[in-house]
Amino acid sequence: MPNTDPQEQIVNVSGADIRVLKGGEGKPLVIFHGVEGSFGWCAYQRGLAQQCTVYAPSLPGFDQSQRPEWLESFADLSRFSLWLLQQLGLEKASLLGYGMGGWLAAEMAAMCPQVVDRLVLIDAAGIQPQQAEITDIFLHGLDATRQMAFFDAQQAPEHDTLFKRKLSPEERETRVQNQESAVRYCWRPYMYERSLPHLLPRLRMPTLVVWGQEDRLIPVECAELYRQAIPGARLEVLPQCGHYPHLEKTEQFIGLVRDFLK
Repeated sequence: MPNTDPQEQIVNVSGADIRVLKGGEGKPLVIFHGVEGSFGWCAYQRGLAQQCTVYAPSLPGFDQSQRPEWLESFADLSRFSLWLLQQLGLEKASLLGYGMGGWLAAEMAAMCPQVVDRLVLIDAAGIQPQQAEITDIFLHGLDATRQMAFFDAQQAPEHDTLFKRKLSPEERETRVQNQESAVRYCWRPYMYERSLPHLLPRLRMPTLVVWGQEDRLIPVECAELYRQAIPGARLEVLPQCGHYPHLEKTEQFIGLVRDFLK
């Protein structure tokens, strides 16, 4: 049984120190977080680290990772993250991302498909829905958004540990910083890139799209748009599940992704 406990390393990219958690053994899998920043090393990451070497960076401007002054847009973030893979020594890796992180993984794959082995998109931003709308999380605020993110928080065994504990002053400051970074990258246009659906048809790597049927933040319509845009993409929609399948349906999610990454 591989050691699934993470080690923290600092990787310098363009003069910025980026915090990366790394654990497990096997082919490399890079996990990109959403707008809240890193939740630490969760059960789904431990489960995937039994089969893969998991890299979980905190993106520039989130948590303890620095943001270079020139990095202002989502396109900048995508190019920077490709550079991060290079600095990690990863010539080719599978990418997994949820929410904003799924958008980032899709953009990176469209920019440089030869470095992506397999792609996993979880309730990903990045594509503008045609019928519904992506919820304005900045309007609703973080606490209300978290309530909307879960179909049933009691299904998520780590929910209270992650979201109910009292924050230290430093953690509250980090929370504000993370929101500022999310606004910087995702505001205009809000949570999507008009060109992305037109670039995704160039992808040829195996792709798994996972979505919560009851996602109230990014409508399940976007899951179908991703499936249609990426040749051969497989879509798995999980019933009675919200925006975070990896937290709310953890064991089912681990099984789906591990089977896909074999």
